[in-house]
Amino acid sequence: MYGVVATTADWPIIGTFAEWLGALMNLLYNGLSSIGIYNVGVAIIVFTIIIFTLMLPLTIKQQRGMRIQAVMQPEIQKIQKKYAGKKDQATMMKQQEEMRMLQQKYGASPFSSCLPLLATMPILFALFPVIQNIPRYVEGVRKVYSPLVEKLVAYPESAGILEQIGDDIPFVGDLDFSQSENIYTLLARFQAQNWNELMTAVSSVDIISQIEETVSRLHSINNFLGISVSEHPINMFTASIGDGNIVGAIIATVIPLLAGATQFISVKLQPTPNADPDNPIARQMRTMIYFMPIISVFFGFTLPAGLGLYWAVSAVVRTIQMLFINRSLNKKGTDALIEENLKKAEKRQARKKTTSPSTVSSMATKATRSIEEGKAGNKEAGSTKQTNVTYSGGGSLSDKANMVRRFNAGTTSSDNKGEHKEKKGKSKK
Repeated sequence: MYGVVATTADWPIIGTFAEWLGALMNLLYNGLSSIGIYNVGVAIIVFTIIIFTLMLPLTIKQQRGMRIQAVMQPEIQKIQKKYAGKKDQATMMKQQEEMRMLQQKYGASPFSSCLPLLATMPILFALFPVIQNIPRYVEGVRKVYSPLVEKLVAYPESAGILEQIGDDIPFVGDLDFSQSENIYTLLARFQAQNWNELMTAVSSVDIISQIEETVSRLHSINNFLGISVSEHPINMFTASIGDGNIVGAIIATVIPLLAGATQFISVKLQPTPNADPDNPIARQMRTMIYFMPIISVFFGFTLPAGLGLYWAVSAVVRTIQMLFINRSLNKKGTDALIEENLKKAEKRQARKKTTSPSTVSSMATKATRSIEEGKAGNKEAGSTKQTNVTYSGGGSLSDKANMVRRFNAGTTSSDNKGEHKEKKGKSKK
């Protein structure tokens, strides 16, 4: 049974993003066409700049979060080492509680540095079907295909021919090629060899002539840096090597290598924790510095060049943005960032009518100091009460603050009560 195969463009959320991005791409292509620029590659560049400009607030938030996370890493490691090898529930709860206290101390969120990054993923997933099937979204490009599609619909043998060619194209699926929309979908994914196969298979001179005209017009609007944005660079590279065309092979590598190089520079500008080899975050960042560019090169070769162009331009835009963001954050200083975080957290907590994070931060600082003193502090106190403080009540922020106060004060409260009773007795006399 024939049907339309579900793609990312048909997913509930991704499909909505794809429609929005397709509408934006259509608007940009029409705008560029009005000033005489009929080029999908240029439209992708302008599109990428606009998208990442709109996402600038998320990028700033991500950079701020990563900076604070880098400052927190030494204290996080101390807590992890303190509870290393202990897997009982009580100990794990204590570790989680100390982690929460540390986050409150800096006004940080465990997801502050990764949520902005995750927010960009729907855009990447939604962009794929837009680039893969531009005629579906961009009316100006659709018109280039329309004369050929009309002739193929009227040609009796076209459905069988297109089905046979489509079997060799990944992710096409089982489509009814007597329907014009499915023909648009297939032709949008055609590579150079597929066009040759179609011209060889049809016997109509009129259709062959229309194919040649369509390919010529598509080459004009899709050509960027000598490569079609709808072509997979690996196909062009393989064909050029087979024909002994060294220049063509070099051109085929431009966009994938550009995507990898710009990705490398972009990742290098990310704030990183200290160089402690035992720091898992530092190891992860070092891995990403080389892993992400390699992935970009791989996808740049194996997916349509338009996606590789998007990755390359997006990395350039991010690099420029991060240079200015880092300069601004360096000028402000980490202490100011933490203070701003605490003020924002205070506003959130004020709405919940709980203890302010600045108070908790002060208490958490004392608690951290006491933890680092360890056994030495316990010996000086001469009492086990100081190290056996537990929560009396629930897990509210006020309970945590009381715990920290008792942790640092030790038996001071009981001493104060004794002094108070003594003064009271004297006053009675």
